[in-house]
Amino acid sequence: MTCWYEGPLAAFDTETTGVDVERDRIVSAAVVVQEAAGTRPRVTRWLVNPGVPVPPGATEVHGLTDEYLARNGRWPAPVMEEIGHVLAEQAARGRPLVVMNAPFDLTLFDRELRRHRASCLADFLEPGPLCVLDPRVLDKHLDRYRKGRRTLTDLCAHYGVELTGAHDAAADAEAALEVVRAVGRRFAARLDRLSPAELHTLQTTWHAAQARGLQAWFARSGTDEAVDTAWPMRPELPAAA
Repeated sequence: MTCWYEGPLAAFDTETTGVDVERDRIVSAAVVVQEAAGTRPRVTRWLVNPGVPVPPGATEVHGLTDEYLARNGRWPAPVMEEIGHVLAEQAARGRPLVVMNAPFDLTLFDRELRRHRASCLADFLEPGPLCVLDPRVLDKHLDRYRKGRRTLTDLCAHYGVELTGAHDAAADAEAALEVVRAVGRRFAARLDRLSPAELHTLQTTWHAAQARGLQAWFARSGTDEAVDTAWPMRPELPAAA
């Protein structure tokens, strides 16, 4: 019997104008679908003209300028609806969806739907919820005492996954998918008996514990930054409507 981490997986990633999920915008996105480990993935890409200036710091990360997006990007409203339907298709087909740092990408996408479509991600998922696998949460729980950072670049290096073209949505999505497969293989003894749906539920608890630990570290270091315990998406704030 094929283990879930060798079978069908999809992955979602975005590039954005910044890191504020309530106010920043998506400038590019990708969904990668792979029917089995080692097979050629199908990639769907979107390029978005966000309608607001892209800060220089964001452009330094992903390379997308105002001029390029104005010339090549599409208006957000139809793009957000298309992405919603593609994610809903993954849920309906029962494909686990890999999202690195899911509370960022999924929350920001939900806010874009509210902003441009007067809708939300849950509206697209009425036939069935997403089953999310977050390589960051999985790795931090399964190898919690390993020192060092756990960005996607760091995880790729640790698990021997090639990442070509970092901060391109499609490249990052495919790399995150391969990291999840690598995590599954390395920790097979602990994961083989768990279904993706069970892992989705467990990750809500694991992420909350990780967030509380980070919050305690901030408190000890005198930092007043708040850490949200919600996973895989943060609750709506009035300002996001």
